[in-house]
Amino acid sequence: MARVLKIVEQANRKWSTPALDKVARRKNPFHVLVGCILSLRTRDAVTLPASRRLLRRAGTPAKLVALTEEEIQKAVYPVAFYRNKARNLRELCRELLDRHAGRVPDSIEELVQLKGVGRKTANLTVILGYGKPGICVDVHVHRICNRWGFVNTRSPDETETALRDKLPRRHWNRFNGLLVTFGQNLCKPVSPWCSRCPVEAHCERNGVKRAR
Repeated sequence: MARVLKIVEQANRKWSTPALDKVARRKNPFHVLVGCILSLRTRDAVTLPASRRLLRRAGTPAKLVALTEEEIQKAVYPVAFYRNKARNLRELCRELLDRHAGRVPDSIEELVQLKGVGRKTANLTVILGYGKPGICVDVHVHRICNRWGFVNTRSPDETETALRDKLPRRHWNRFNGLLVTFGQNLCKPVSPWCSRCPVEAHCERNGVKRAR
C-alpha cells in the first residue's frame, strides 16, 4: 500500500487539493467542522466559497448562532440542502456552547454525539482540525479501496473498520485527501480512466463495468 499511495501522491500533483484541505489551512477545528457539514452532497467548487463566506461573517459558534437561519442560508447558498444545513448548523453551535463551552471536541466519540455529525465528519475534524489520528471514509475512499481489492466491504463504516485493521497508522491522516483527489479526477465512480491510471497494475478493478 505504501508504494500505491506514493504513486497516487505523485499523480495528484497536477490537480487541486480538496476544498476541505484549503478550509483547514488555519488549523481551526470549528472551521473544519463547518466546512465538513457544508461539503456533504456538494461539489468542492461550491463548498469552498460557501465556507469562506460564512466563516468570514461567523467564525465562532457564538457568532454563528447569533445569525438567523435566513442569513446562514444566504451565505452558504447554493450548497446542497442549504436550508437544512443552516438549521443544523445553528443547533450544532447551540450544543457546542451549552455542552462544550464553545469548543469543538477533539475525540470522534464526542463529535458523533453532536447534531448532524457522522463518522466521516468526526474523523476529518480530528485529522484536519487537531492533527490527531483518524481515518475519514467518504464515497471516494470506500469505492477506491474496494475497487483496488484492498478491502471487501459494503459500507463506508465497514471500510473504516477494515482500514483501521489493515492500513499502517502512518498513512491514516493523509489517506482521505489522497484518495478524494484521485477519485475526483481519475478513479471516477462511473467509467474511470483506467487507461491513464498509474496504479492499474495494482488494481483488481472490482465493480468496474465500463472504463476509459
